[in-house]
Amino acid sequence: MLDERLVKLADLLVNYSTQVKEGDKVSIKAEDVALPFVIEVAKAAVKKGAFVDYSITVPEVEEAILKFGNEMQLSKPNNDYGMAVKESDVWITAWGSKNSRARSNISPELLQKRRMANSDERKIYVDRCASGALRWCGTQFPTNAEAQEAQMSLEEYEEFVYKAGMLDKENPIEEWKKVEANQERWIKYLDDKKELRIISKDTDIVIGIGGRKWMNCCGKENFPDGEIFTSPQENNINGIISFSYPAIYSGRMVEGVKLEVKDGKIIKATADSGEDFLKACLETDAGSKYFGEVAIGTNYNIKRFTRNILFDEKIGGTIHMAVGCGFPDAGGKNMSAIHWDMICAMQDGGKIFADGELFYENGKFIESVLK
Repeated sequence: MLDERLVKLADLLVNYSTQVKEGDKVSIKAEDVALPFVIEVAKAAVKKGAFVDYSITVPEVEEAILKFGNEMQLSKPNNDYGMAVKESDVWITAWGSKNSRARSNISPELLQKRRMANSDERKIYVDRCASGALRWCGTQFPTNAEAQEAQMSLEEYEEFVYKAGMLDKENPIEEWKKVEANQERWIKYLDDKKELRIISKDTDIVIGIGGRKWMNCCGKENFPDGEIFTSPQENNINGIISFSYPAIYSGRMVEGVKLEVKDGKIIKATADSGEDFLKACLETDAGSKYFGEVAIGTNYNIKRFTRNILFDEKIGGTIHMAVGCGFPDAGGKNMSAIHWDMICAMQDGGKIFADGELFYENGKFIESVLK
């Protein structure tokens, strides 16, 4: 039986997130397990008069390339990805897999080579998104694999996913417009600030943000959403930051990440587990030891860690920073083949100062600051 929440999701992605219009070329991409998602989004886009292309990925094929491919095969760019980011007006993707640990035993070196294969296309994607030439939104299709990672049944996970997106509401689009308006107040507050100082457990870091633009994440690029972020000044970050939650990248989990930063560059990286993988990723390219993002999570419907960065980075009461590629539309200049978000809990004594003014404490904005 068709889940009406999936129909609402498709409608929201097409009519609110990416604002598909007649004549648009829309590319839809997902793994084979998410075929119901592809169908519903295609229906919604076709009804708007769009031209639809779709790409169904088969994870076993990618696994074969990683395990048995030679240097040339590993370095060959993904044609479907390249066409989507170069030629489409709209690109809508869904994450969701049959096995979220399929790459756990692939060496970091092979994963690094495979990531580098699409580095040119990644730059095109970033530039076209920044210019507005490509409207993109990625979301989660609930599967058993992700439900198991979150330690839930599939039914429980579906409820979690759709509630996080307010798809249980009568009019989700109106709900996300309210989120946009509320977050915009804090965007205006931060846009003219020069410096953040973040303090939490084993964390005291100063981040230059002067001249950078804060972005309002209200369901138009990631869904579900709920964060405000910017790309910090690449050479103006100093201090130590420890990440409360496991950092997950390419299906690999690294716990207890602690980074020491000087003039924007990570000069020391340690972890309680997965340290070799962490260090290998930080050697990916010239930009992978610098930061591309600093953000505040604002979605208080997301109340638990699920080992899925789409949700975990949005947890209300957290901040996150990402090593690697920055966002040109936020003023970011750092380029890298990686963008790895890492999350720090702020609910227990965490503080954020902007140009010396305390505006965020114990996981919440201080409303009186705006009065």
